[in-house]
Amino acid sequence: MEPETFPEELADALVGVQRLIRRRLRREMPDPRLRGAEVELLRLVMARPGIGISDTAKDLGLAANSVSTLVNQLVQAGYLVRETDPADRRAARLLPTPAAGTRLREWRRRRADLVRRHVSRLDETDRQALHAAIPALRQLAGTLHEEAEET
Repeated sequence: MEPETFPEELADALVGVQRLIRRRLRREMPDPRLRGAEVELLRLVMARPGIGISDTAKDLGLAANSVSTLVNQLVQAGYLVRETDPADRRAARLLPTPAAGTRLREWRRRRADLVRRHVSRLDETDRQALHAAIPALRQLAGTLHEEAEET
């Protein structure tokens, strides 16, 4: 039986770790500084080049006009290209630029280094517990994603 406070404690811990990683990386990365939503948008477009605004909004759980604003900012920064979708001239496709690939590779490298450095400070039991929790956390993310798609 899980303690009554477990869901809240888990959510707080996950949000806290993510927030601290994001803030630390934002400070260390070269300009322009990208917000978390911008990085997530770039990651999605890198994984699915040619994705449309509405699918991007759905996958990120954001309103289409919010995604359009982020896209405009990333186009202006030179990280995305927006082109007309040949299948539907009213829609746009999003494509990453080479600069986006470079930026995300550097972001991933720095993120991995940061997490590696701090995980190495934990004792072996805690490192093993975190490693063992990864499949359950991925499963949790999957169920949250599925629920978000239903709404």
